[in-house]
Amino acid sequence: MSEFADLVARAVNPSMTREARQAVYVVVKEAVQRLQARDGMTADDPRIALQQHLVEETIRDVEADIARFISLEKLERAHAAQVADEAARNR
Repeated sequence: MSEFADLVARAVNPSMTREARQAVYVVVKEAVQRLQARDGMTADDPRIALQQHLVEETIRDVEADIARFISLEKLERAHAAQVADEAARNR
């Protein structure tokens, strides 16, 4: 499953809007459904529920990684501004 998570993570990036990332996730979910149909899985196949759960879990993990990345960027910008303010005061 880590290859799948890597694939999803490469398909989105933090600079994308939430809506754009959501559109990618829709495409991923549709691709998984097509693969399930190709493999002849029926709606009552328990593997479908498991795979859907893993897809949702992967999306949550990717979104959490993006949130952490964005938060760290904000912290770095705030720190840089604080350092610049401090340097300006010491001149």
